Amino acid sequence: MKIGFIGTGNMGSSIIKGILSSKFEENENINIFDLDKDKVNNLVKEYGVNAVNSEKELAKNCDIIILSVKPHIIPIVLKNLSGNVKKDTIILTIAAGISISVIENTLGEDKKVVRTMPNTPAQVLSGMTAVTFNKNIENSEKEIIFKLLNSFGKSVEIEEKLMHAYTGISGSLPAYVYMFMEALADGGVLCGMPRNKAYEIVAQTVAGSAKMLLETGKHPGQLKDEVCSPAGTTIEAVRVLENGNFRGNVIEAVVACTEKSKEMAGEK
Repeated sequence: MKIGFIGTGNMGSSIIKGILSSKFEENENINIFDLDKDKVNNLVKEYGVNAVNSEKELAKNCDIIILSVKPHIIPIVLKNLSGNVKKDTIILTIAAGISISVIENTLGEDKKVVRTMPNTPAQVLSGMTAVTFNKNIENSEKEIIFKLLNSFGKSVEIEEKLMHAYTGISGSLPAYVYMFMEALADGGVLCGMPRNKAYEIVAQTVAGSAKMLLETGKHPGQLKDEVCSPAGTTIEAVRVLENGNFRGNVIEAVVACTEKSKEMAGEK
């Protein structure tokens, strides 16, 4: 299977790394195109993939085309692809706010289109990706796409209308988590902990807490209660967070992010 990448930034290169690390496909079957020749040359050198000279050349040689460019570049890329995409080629986009209909309107409603939204932990093969398919994608092709997306983390199918909410709770979530972790480390430093130790401790604890939620299947509230001993240190900290409207502020942040995503997509 020939896979082509248009755009080789952080997310595109992360997906390439995942594909090769998981043995989903061999490097000789990966084709890349980017106007930034330094990025292209670095990937060719590091992974042994193939560089092509244009979107047209890539389209003619690939079974899956991954559009990993910024949203405002998508219309230009689609124009260059128009008329050059084979009937059975799958077009997969990772650009925020770019609907399936936008791609269909330029390339044709008969084209196979997959809309995805990965997040930055894909760079360490621990991403979370939402995916939605247009009506032309067959079940066998869905299996291939899930295998590809799972090569750099996990993936879940959702309705396209939920992509904005997904942005609020996953696409943008790493930023919230990093802010939380930085604040925790600052608190540790204030209480005498060396900063490098504070970051190490916080990062491992956050990772362990997430793993515990996934593996136990317990409700987050139950896991929180299990840490809160009567009249103990943890419930005292929880009291302070609740007084600061911690959960309410998080909910409002998700809503604000979701609404901004809708606005950027022209849906408000």
